[in-house]
Amino acid sequence: MRGMSETVSFGYEDVSPEEKTQRVGAVFSNVARRYDVMNDAMSGGMHRLWKDRFVRRVKPKPGEMILDMAGGTGDIAFRMQALGALVTVSDINPDMLGVGMERAAEREIGGLSWSEQNAETLTFDSNSFDAYTIAFGIRNVTRIDKALAEAHRVLKRGGRFYCLEFSTTTWPGFSDVYDFYSHKLVPKLGKMIADDEDSYRYLIESIRKFPTMPAFEAMIGEAGFVQTRHEPILGGLVAIHSGWKI
Repeated sequence: MRGMSETVSFGYEDVSPEEKTQRVGAVFSNVARRYDVMNDAMSGGMHRLWKDRFVRRVKPKPGEMILDMAGGTGDIAFRMQALGALVTVSDINPDMLGVGMERAAEREIGGLSWSEQNAETLTFDSNSFDAYTIAFGIRNVTRIDKALAEAHRVLKRGGRFYCLEFSTTTWPGFSDVYDFYSHKLVPKLGKMIADDEDSYRYLIESIRKFPTMPAFEAMIGEAGFVQTRHEPILGGLVAIHSGWKI
């Protein structure tokens, strides 16, 4: 009976795991078409620099098999494919995948595989990939521990896990400014640009509910990864987390 009373966070609400999965799906279906425009507006374009830095840390090599989870619109996959990696782009949301496939076709980017997948229950064989990447997606997973366990399972021995995710900045003063901006202004930007204030309010709340950098690094270790580390950006506003499977 314990599982029947289990709740997880959806922003500042506690909901059932099933309801969170459904509601997160609705959020990303709503914002799919304007997702990258909103990322530019919310970050002042800095998300592009963060993604460049992230891919430099991953160091994709020609011929490597890489799973880009929650890769929807293709931002990370396109960067890794350009370096010769064989990337499978996976997302639980078909609308996000659809946007990514359209963008790939428009840019004439080939060599990518597209697969609708739930990060908690991947259908890929164990020991299949050289690297697993997930950018700004892990905080939206219903059960993060299960997603990390699945990432570990599908990686080959010697494979690497890399995650780019918002966190909580530790810079004095900046954190207060960012709190005001994110809670007060970002939902208004969502209304102006995407006509969707509620979805962007959830996205900000989900950042606040995400574990701290040390706590999330500990979760990566509990999933079986070794040599775990986190690299703060802007004092931890964003962080690159990594680990290895041996």
